[in-house]
Amino acid sequence: MKKKLFVGGLAWATDEESLRGAFGTYGEIKDVRVIRDPMTNRSRGFGFVEYNDETQASAAKAGLDGTELDGRRIRVDFAQDRGGGGGGGGGRGPRGGGRDRHDD
Repeated sequence: MKKKLFVGGLAWATDEESLRGAFGTYGEIKDVRVIRDPMTNRSRGFGFVEYNDETQASAAKAGLDGTELDGRRIRVDFAQDRGGGGGGGGGRGPRGGGRDRHDD
């Protein structure tokens, strides 16, 4: 079930409304999100568009990938599932040795 699209290469000015306008011609949209930096609230240059129907998502991908939106050429692909838990880190033990040493 590939109903969610990744949209990369967005202009800083592109918001949810302009994404909905561009992608809405391909079918009924369930959700639109432009990903923003939490500190500055500025677009991070990518977003997601989710359709209710897989066929509509496929048509939007085919029709909009490589086209221009708000002055920038966008890349449209099916979104990848994030999978399990978060990344990073390695071991689970304490960092930096873990205990104090006293010379007695």
